[in-house]
Amino acid sequence: MLHIQRFTGTLKQTLLGVGVAVNRTMSSKSRVNGVDIAYEKVGTGAKPVLLLPGALGCSSTDFAPQIKRLNRDKFTIVAWDPRGYGRSIPPNRDYPLDFFQRDASDAVRLMENLGFSKFSLLGWSDGGNTACVIAGTYPEKVDKLVIWGSNAFITKEELATYESVRDISSWSERMRKPMIDVYGEEYFGKTWSSWVDAYLNIFKNREGNVCIDEVKKITAPSLIVHGMKDAMLPLFHPKFFHKNIKSSTAEYWEDGKHNLHLRYADKFNARVEEFLMSDQNRL
Repeated sequence: MLHIQRFTGTLKQTLLGVGVAVNRTMSSKSRVNGVDIAYEKVGTGAKPVLLLPGALGCSSTDFAPQIKRLNRDKFTIVAWDPRGYGRSIPPNRDYPLDFFQRDASDAVRLMENLGFSKFSLLGWSDGGNTACVIAGTYPEKVDKLVIWGSNAFITKEELATYESVRDISSWSERMRKPMIDVYGEEYFGKTWSSWVDAYLNIFKNREGNVCIDEVKKITAPSLIVHGMKDAMLPLFHPKFFHKNIKSSTAEYWEDGKHNLHLRYADKFNARVEEFLMSDQNRL
């Protein structure tokens, strides 16, 4: 089992990404699968890129440095709030067994609404799982894929770790406040607990299979980044992605934690830009 103190420290660092100011070029909503989905759109570059946030995340909490500093001449950057997260409320967030597949469908339809028939994906944590579902289910839609902090399956030991932080009242005030500022204490607490239940449901009813099947169908050139100090994600997860995504490369950042794209934003952005602009057949 992961050491709980390390886990909560990482969680605190992750949540403290909330509230960073973002220079918004376009902030709007689009009707997708019967729901109004919020998104940020910046840049006019020829290469569209969709940013997919983690659990309870949205464009403002999870991707401020990327929205603000990725090259807007080379890329058109779209950062979305999945249904029930951020400004895509209503509806309130729920977690059916196929919620990753539902998010994948929402994301693809959003990009189609915005006029993008093919695009690259940057997915963090749960957003990386959704990105893998997109890349495996809609391969014709995906140019390139970048994931970090993600897991194609879940183990019993990881469930125990999540269960130990289910109750947000056990968190420090410093940990709770950023998400409460976004959602309010009641919605945040209820939704976080439901997220823990969602993984328990996947473990019980899908034998822990989050997106294994979709991962094995991915054909897009893919970059897998893993922080070696990620207390939330054991090393076997990025190794699984690398082994099962045929056209992939994996990079292991010695000092990286779960939120490495926030802590090392300039390094991360530079590597992502290099990868997305490289020849399709070269990683």
